[in-house]
Amino acid sequence: MRRLVLIGFLVVLLPVASYLTSLAIEIEDQSKVDEAQRMPTSADVIVVLGAAEYNGRPSPVLRARLDHAIDLHRRRLAPRIFTTGGAGGDARFTEGEVARDYLVRQGVPSEMIIVEEQGDSTVHSIIIVSEVMKRMNLVSAILVSDGYHIFRAKRILEDRGVTVYGSPRPEAPKSLWEEKWLYFRQAGAYLLWRIGVNI
Repeated sequence: MRRLVLIGFLVVLLPVASYLTSLAIEIEDQSKVDEAQRMPTSADVIVVLGAAEYNGRPSPVLRARLDHAIDLHRRRLAPRIFTTGGAGGDARFTEGEVARDYLVRQGVPSEMIIVEEQGDSTVHSIIIVSEVMKRMNLVSAILVSDGYHIFRAKRILEDRGVTVYGSPRPEAPKSLWEEKWLYFRQAGAYLLWRIGVNI
């Protein structure tokens, strides 16, 4: 009986592990490509996925994403920037609001910034972004985040009917094992989204 359970476990586990490994390789490939450089025309908006803020100031990760978005905006690759992210446990500030304030301080006109402040996960933020884009007749986006995050976020936004170009923010090199873990973790999160579990 124990042997049958083990065989059944392996029959399920091995294909899932193989799929996740293959998916992690796709995620790694996507993480190294800046599709904004190859767009046939400018996009409607730059979507910056939220990250931590500290008492009203963007964390280094969020600031790096925003600086990358500013660079894309100044190169006229899209006229608007869409900041995202809810409170994340902070009673006074949201990631989206902190990101907007940072952009304004860096010279981005406030009328060119759209803010999403309700999202409490990647999926939730992207659903709100897609709904706002639809109301504003915006159909294409440059998606800015960390490289390992682009694949999953891009697929979710594409699933909502948006044409998406991934543009990972520049970041310092990580150890090989840290990188592989991030890709594998995103593969798991993507698989969960595909089966209806939103994180």
